[in-house]
Amino acid sequence: MPTSNTFFWNDRLKASGIHFGISLVIALLAALLVFGLWYPYPYREISGGRELFLIVVAVDIVLGPLITLAVFNRAKPWRELRRDLVMVALIQLSGLGYGLWTVFVARPVHMVFEYDRFRVVHAVDVPLELLAKVPPGVDAFPLLGPTLLSLRPFRDNQEKMNATLAALEGLSLSAQPNLWQPYAAAIPEILREARPVSALKTRFANQASEIDRVLASTGRAPQALVYLPMVGRKSFWTVFLDPVTAEVLAFMPLDSF
Repeated sequence: MPTSNTFFWNDRLKASGIHFGISLVIALLAALLVFGLWYPYPYREISGGRELFLIVVAVDIVLGPLITLAVFNRAKPWRELRRDLVMVALIQLSGLGYGLWTVFVARPVHMVFEYDRFRVVHAVDVPLELLAKVPPGVDAFPLLGPTLLSLRPFRDNQEKMNATLAALEGLSLSAQPNLWQPYAAAIPEILREARPVSALKTRFANQASEIDRVLASTGRAPQALVYLPMVGRKSFWTVFLDPVTAEVLAFMPLDSF
């Protein structure tokens, strides 16, 4: 025959389970926001968004139900129980909000052609004091996912030296807004620097089948495509391009430098 202690724990486990289910639904909605807008493929891997989000959400959806398991008790007056549950919800939502803000400010905002390569620029990479130098028509921190940009030619040797020194101190060329320009403005330079896919398959013969699989996903003739290396937050990737328009067609986690 069930004891009062059994009912006591059954109530707590049920409340905790309901809380876990609600937390999971909220986490799934947050995932749609993060991976649908801020970290679309391949940036969720290139920029570490997946790992960062999973850490934040895993802590949040486990912590809240555990606290509910600890505080839920039907023997409490309803006003006191309601206060406890509201406090748990506020703590959990505050933690989730802070976590999402951390993911948001670390999000990728641009993929920039940096003279002979692509580089992913994140919101935290761009100093706020340089925002006044963002060219007209360029959104420094787009909300709907990363955009394509390129770097304009240096105006003179002094500007090149200043920009290079800043890069050596940790501010990459691609994170310097005064050098930004529309992606289309650099198409001739992009195509001049791009290399034929056949050369990539020769260099990485042991990965030729994987390269072919990625190229097949573009729906284009593989032998006609070109590529450039890309620098991410934690790794190097390869970007495949149309040989005429420089349109970005596919990505591959391959260090092609």
